[in-house]
Amino acid sequence: MEPDPEIVRRLDPALHAFAAARSDLSLGSLGAVRDSLNQRRRDTVGQIDATGVEIAEAAAGAVPIRIYRGAPSPSPSVIYCHAGAFVLGNLDTDHRQCVELARQGACTVISVDYRLAPEHPYPAALEDASAVLRWAWGAADELGVDRNRLALAGNSAGAALAAGLAQQSAAETLPPVVGLLLHQPVLDDRPTASKTEFLSTPGFDGVATELMWRHYLGQTAPSAASVPGRSRQMIGAASTFITCSELDPLRDEALEYARQLMRAGVRTDVHVFGGTCHGFDSLCPDWTVSRELLAMQAEAVRRFFERS
Repeated sequence: MEPDPEIVRRLDPALHAFAAARSDLSLGSLGAVRDSLNQRRRDTVGQIDATGVEIAEAAAGAVPIRIYRGAPSPSPSVIYCHAGAFVLGNLDTDHRQCVELARQGACTVISVDYRLAPEHPYPAALEDASAVLRWAWGAADELGVDRNRLALAGNSAGAALAAGLAQQSAAETLPPVVGLLLHQPVLDDRPTASKTEFLSTPGFDGVATELMWRHYLGQTAPSAASVPGRSRQMIGAASTFITCSELDPLRDEALEYARQLMRAGVRTDVHVFGGTCHGFDSLCPDWTVSRELLAMQAEAVRRFFERS
């Protein structure tokens, strides 16, 4: 599909080289897309400067995790859920983001290798993320983290998992958390104006949003338990920091979720990156705006921990 000239006009020139990039989530292409993404991220991991961060592979019960230590014990910590439309990705996907969050945020980051749809539809990924949160809370002393300064973070579909955990935490069915960091979050399966407008945007488009939810939910009807935007469990939720892109089909659900939180009296910060598309920080990681995003996220988690 040729890039939409109007989208290209609105896209920051730094991202023009990616104007034709698309996310093909069709079942026939999913295996090849996974392999390609995994190889690219695997190749990138060794190139990332992790100075000041101690990295180790581990497991929280049956769930593989990667631990990034950016502060001495007992440190504040973040449970991190990677991007990938529920169907792509692994511990390498957001390795750079985790390194920077641990280093700049002066904390321990625990990245979750949750099971992927469509082979493992809802609630598999959410159950894996929940298990890691419970494990980190229960094993805090042995892990060397402060259970009273525990936050959540998620990127894209990973943000749906992080938001789901935060809602369960507010309902006191999961351990308490002090903050929630959401980047370009997947939050609602229902139509929005931005999904209709951005049918052919780089990185992620309206067509991909429909396929993503179809793969994730499988035979399960959407509900407040599976779709964070359908929930009203906002009262008592943790302080939340949301970043999103202007030219992203997911933009409007991020803004609506922020409005719901604020109406419930939850401290909420929102930043929309103008002229950017979904995944801009992964497409162009050395861009000034991508570095600004990482610094903003680190500052947000430091605030979570200071206020706690």
